[in-house]
Amino acid sequence: MLQSLIHFLTTPNEIVQFCTVQFWLMFVLFLIVYAFIYWREAKSLQKSLREGQTTDITPFWAKTQNWRLAYVIAFSLFFFWKANGWVMVLLPVTALATWTVTRWMETIESRNAKKWLLALNVILNLLPLLYFKYANFLLVNFAQLVQTNFNPLDIALPIGISFYTFQGISYAVDVYRGKFTERVSFLSYLFYLSFFPLLLAGPITRAGTLFPQLKRTTRISETTACYGIFLIILGLIKKGVVADYLATYNNLVFDMPATYSGFENMMAVLGYTVQIYFDFSGYSDLSIGIAAVLGIRLRDNFNMPYQSLNLTEFWRRWHISLSTWFRDYFYIPLGGNRKGNARTYLNCFLTMLLAGVWHGASWMFVIWGALHGLGLVVHKFCKKHGLDKLPKNVWTKFTAWTITMLYVMVAWVFFRAANLQDASAVFTKIFTDFDWAYLPPFVEKRTLCFILIVLSFLLFAVRRKTMDRLAARFILMPWPVKSILFLIIVQIMLQLQQGSVAPLLYAEF
Repeated sequence: MLQSLIHFLTTPNEIVQFCTVQFWLMFVLFLIVYAFIYWREAKSLQKSLREGQTTDITPFWAKTQNWRLAYVIAFSLFFFWKANGWVMVLLPVTALATWTVTRWMETIESRNAKKWLLALNVILNLLPLLYFKYANFLLVNFAQLVQTNFNPLDIALPIGISFYTFQGISYAVDVYRGKFTERVSFLSYLFYLSFFPLLLAGPITRAGTLFPQLKRTTRISETTACYGIFLIILGLIKKGVVADYLATYNNLVFDMPATYSGFENMMAVLGYTVQIYFDFSGYSDLSIGIAAVLGIRLRDNFNMPYQSLNLTEFWRRWHISLSTWFRDYFYIPLGGNRKGNARTYLNCFLTMLLAGVWHGASWMFVIWGALHGLGLVVHKFCKKHGLDKLPKNVWTKFTAWTITMLYVMVAWVFFRAANLQDASAVFTKIFTDFDWAYLPPFVEKRTLCFILIVLSFLLFAVRRKTMDRLAARFILMPWPVKSILFLIIVQIMLQLQQGSVAPLLYAEF
């Protein structure tokens, strides 16, 4: 175990998975030092209050709050180095450049000059992302267009670059718009971009959510910490148990769909619908839970999306931090729904098309984004022409849910398939080679896979209030019971892991 931990700590270019024993051993060591610094910070604040200080005259280097930020930043950069090697220097360099430009933007009065500085800030944020994520895609497609040979450049996408880029852009835009007026130090800004629970796959966090919490020195309540542990356990079940186990079967089918029956392809589509939700929402639970243990509350990123009755509702519930980011920083600036129906439909379609491109440099993601854009346009059109006048009874709700889920699952095929040929093979097999006779042997050979898929779809019907009550009961449990539950989940996760931990799906985006 010790040798494995030493190798883990000294070897770069390995994605740090939250569903590994090595991470949790490392996190416990990190947490011990963090708790000591946090305790010293609280003691320092109490001393200042006893002495009646109304202003903070402590030197920068002596502030325990700054030591806490610096310590978390150091750990976060180590986390980034583990995933990307020395490409990690890109993050602090980008942070310094964009923070400096934002400071200039805050100090000048000219509105026109502010616009140019905002444009410069956005470009500085986007350039690394455009190079690492889209350079090969654009060059390969250009080479095909002009019919020339081209060998792709040796470019590896830095893990987490999409998420901290979007956070940097949102901060600059909010400062420009006057929505966030607080002056922040470079240390706080670097913390904001590099905070390790958010680094791999978000949720994308706004300045107004995180920065005010960095200034407060309050005791981490037991309720907050326990809620964080609840989310960590929930995330381990979703990601480390269900999603990682289903990934093995889903990968087999989607890699060679033509070699499997229609029934097996259908089960892979259902399995991937479960996998991608539990993978990403599970990681979000882990991120939010770890942050809560550190005394930082983040907003929910998923709100029972598979209960949605239409695509508009789905995108209000799925990956909320990303969908609201595109709404606030792309859809609304395009005109939103303020310039007539035709413009609203176009803006909606373009927003989802961009969301598809954001997910990856592949035409399959473009198709997925276009499908969701088209679906949103159709829903908005129908809503304008009497859809809301239909009676809202059990049957209309069930029909709406069924149509929405089927559409989402069809779109997931394009999201997962490597190319159009594989996506076409999935649908061809389902519609031309489907036989329920495959059900008994499938249940016999892949019993746990079948059970997890069926149970997951049943759990999709659980209401948010039920989950909140479950969390409240967990918080009231004695600490020994909480510890035993955590260890049981970790043991189950380790038992079901097949060879290695499945990589986080959204870490690739």
